Amino acid sequence: MVKQLTIQGSSINDIASFYEEINRVFMAQENWLIGPSLDALDYLLHGGYGALQGAQSVDLRWHSMDHSRKALGYQTTRAYYLAKLESGSPYNKILFEEKLRALEAGTGQTYFDVIMAIIADHPTIKVTGW
Repeated sequence: MVKQLTIQGSSINDIASFYEEINRVFMAQENWLIGPSLDALDYLLHGGYGALQGAQSVDLRWHSMDHSRKALGYQTTRAYYLAKLESGSPYNKILFEEKLRALEAGTGQTYFDVIMAIIADHPTIKVTGW
């Protein structure tokens, strides 16, 4: 069975609102939500929960994808990496320093790029943006 789902990209203005939209689209039938985590997004896309339960493939329509791409672009990604590097942060600082340097050099991925790479790792999900 092919499921058709639609992301309203105009609702995505930062990382928090991205996960709000993901939860709206994918988790409406669940009594729990995923947190703001790329690992959680990847896990969700493996299926078995919410809107993906029982789906053999997914046609994911992403309206206003350009808006989302900009909202989750350089500035948002830079702030995300800097937060990971704050004093007392439990994250791998070496990894996030490398990611920040690559981003600032123009060779690193934005948060949006990482999301798209995660989705691409799930061949049963086809994204159409406009």
